[in-house]
Amino acid sequence: MAAVDTARARAHAVLRLRGRAVAAAALPAACAAVLLAGRFTGHIGAPGAPDAPLWDGVRWAVCAVAALTLALAALVARGHRRAVPPVTPAVPLARADAPELYRLIEELAERLDVPAPAAIALTPDCDSWLEEPHPAGRRTGPAAPVLVIGSPFLWWMRAGELRALLAPVVAGTAAAADPDIAAARRWVRTLDAALGERRRGPAALAGAVDRRLLGACREHSAELEHAVAAWASEQARAVDYGPRIAAQAQVGLAYAGWDRLLTRVALPAWRLGLHPAHLNAGVVSALTELSRRDRLADGYENRLGDRPACDLLEEPGLVDTRVSRLAAELLHEEPAGGWQPLDWADYPHRVVDRGWRAQAAALQAALGDDRPHTGPALDKLLARLAAGEAEELSAALAGQVARAARVAPPLPPVRSGRDLLVEHLTATVCCAAVDAGTATPGLDWLDGPVLVCPAAPRAELAPAVARAVEDGQDGPLRAWLERAGVRLERPVRLSG
Repeated sequence: MAAVDTARARAHAVLRLRGRAVAAAALPAACAAVLLAGRFTGHIGAPGAPDAPLWDGVRWAVCAVAALTLALAALVARGHRRAVPPVTPAVPLARADAPELYRLIEELAERLDVPAPAAIALTPDCDSWLEEPHPAGRRTGPAAPVLVIGSPFLWWMRAGELRALLAPVVAGTAAAADPDIAAARRWVRTLDAALGERRRGPAALAGAVDRRLLGACREHSAELEHAVAAWASEQARAVDYGPRIAAQAQVGLAYAGWDRLLTRVALPAWRLGLHPAHLNAGVVSALTELSRRDRLADGYENRLGDRPACDLLEEPGLVDTRVSRLAAELLHEEPAGGWQPLDWADYPHRVVDRGWRAQAAALQAALGDDRPHTGPALDKLLARLAAGEAEELSAALAGQVARAARVAPPLPPVRSGRDLLVEHLTATVCCAAVDAGTATPGLDWLDGPVLVCPAAPRAELAPAVARAVEDGQDGPLRAWLERAGVRLERPVRLSG
C-alpha cells in the first residue's frame, strides 16, 4: 500500500499549495481590516495620538496592497471559473452501442474491486486512459472517469487480450474516487487550462500567478501520477496477469500497423479530400499482411479462433466510420469541400489513379505544355532528361507544385525538386501503363498506392526512374516501359 500513501501524500502537498495561495491572497485584506477596525475603535492610531500619522500611512499602504491583491485574486479566480480543461477528442460509445463491452468493463471493475468507469469512448490512437468527464458545471467532488480506448486495439486484439490490457487502466478508477486525489488533479488541470487561455493586459499578470503556482505543483503532480499508476498496477496484478503479457506484445504490433496504415495508405486519400471509412478494419488487413511478409505476428493464425474485441460492439462498421472520420479531422487539414467517405474497394480508382494523374498534370505544366486533357509524351520527357535538363525541370516542377498547393490543397506538399521530379515521373509512367491496358492501379496495405503490372516487375521501376532523373540514363526506364507495353509517343491522359 506504499503507492496509495505516496499518492495521497502528494495530493495533500498540492492541496496545501492551493491553501497557501488562498491565504496569501486573503492576508493583506485581513491586515487592512484589522487596521481599519483599530482606527474606528481608537485602539490603533486614534485621532490626536502622537503616532496617528504613522498609523494612517501604514493603513493607507496596507489597504492599497490589499485592494491590488484582491483585484489580482479576482482575475485569477475568474480565469479559473472560465477555464475549461482540454478533453481529448474521442467517439463516445453509448451502452446501447456496446452492451457487451460495457459488461466486460464492469465485470473487470468488480474483479478489481474498484468503481466502474462512467462511460466508454474510442480514440483513433494506440493508447488507453481514464479521462475526467467534461463538467456541466463546477463540481466539488470526485466523479467516475470516462474510459478512453484506442480503437485499433478493438479491431486487432481478441476480447480476452483487451480485457487483460485494460485491467491496469480500469484499476485507476480507485484513485479517481479518492476525494483528495480528485481535488488535487482538478486544481492542476484548472491551472493548466487557465494558462492556455491567458492574454495580454491584466489577464497576463493573472497568468503569471497561475504559471508560478503550476510550477510549484509540477513535481508533486508528476509524482502523484506515478504513484497512482503504481497503485493501479498493484491492484491489477492478480487479474489476467499472464494474458496481459501476451497482450502487451500486440500493442507494439498494433502501433506499427496503425502508423503505417495512416502514413502510407490514409494520407494519400486525405490529400484528395477523401477519408477511408474503415481505417480500423484496414489495420487488421495491414497487420495480417505484415505477419505474412515479415513474420512479425507469429501466432496470429492461432488467435483467429478467439473472439475479436470488435465483436463486443453492436455495429462495428458504423463505429469504425465515426472513428475514421475523427482520425481525418485530427490528423489532416479539412479540405475546402469537406470530407467525402471512401470505401476500400474504390481506393485504387478514386485515390491511386486520381493522385497519379494530378501529379502528371503538374509535370505537364512544368514542361510548359498547356493541352487540357492530355499530359506529356514520355519519349519527349525522357529525351529532355537524357539531355541533362533534370535540374531545370525540377525547379519548374517545384514552383508549379508550390503555386498549385495554394489553390488546390489536394496536391502533395512541396519537397526538394529532385525528389519531386522522381515522384511525378513515376506517377506519369504509372498513368501511361494504365492507359496502355497492361497495368492497373492497386492498394498495398503496407505501401499504399501501387502499380499492378504483370508484364514488368514493379521492383525495377523505382531504380529505372532514379537513374533517368539523377544520371540522365533513360535506357533502363525505356526498357521497362517496352516490357510493360507502353507506347512512348502516346500522350498520357490527365483524367481517369
